Amino acid sequence: MPDTPADLDWVRAAPAGPDGPGPWIELAFGPGDTVHLRTTDSPDRVVTTTRRKWDAFVLGVQAGEFDHFAE
Repeated sequence: MPDTPADLDWVRAAPAGPDGPGPWIELAFGPGDTVHLRTTDSPDRVVTTTRRKWDAFVLGVQAGEFDHFAE
């Protein structure tokens, strides 16, 4: 995967007005079809994937395919 661009617009996946405890996951859509993920406690460690894989993951979450991890 390519290096992480420095000018990404990170969006925190957290409830509105999060005060704690974190860490939170942050997401940024990069150039081309790249999607970048990181946690607020390790912002220098970035996972990069493709938009197609990210969309498939989101559809799986919406369909409940990962619910067994939260039980």
